[in-house]
Amino acid sequence: LPEFRGRGIGKSLIVYLAKLAVERDCGRLEWSVLDWNELAIGFYKRMGADVLPDWRICRVAGESLAGLASGSDLV
Repeated sequence: LPEFRGRGIGKSLIVYLAKLAVERDCGRLEWSVLDWNELAIGFYKRMGADVLPDWRICRVAGESLAGLASGSDLV
């Protein structure tokens, strides 16, 4: 929400998650952002994130998920 931008909330959340990741010996943090959301992309880059251009999100949900779980939608 625009009225909350610039207050450090997002940065605090990312820093908190980074601390948890380091404490739990995680190798990385990953999240998704829509390609048109330039403000968020810029923010994430300023936080040290690399935007990975070669990756796409794959999703199975709803009836497709149920079908996959039962094996009936497999090719």
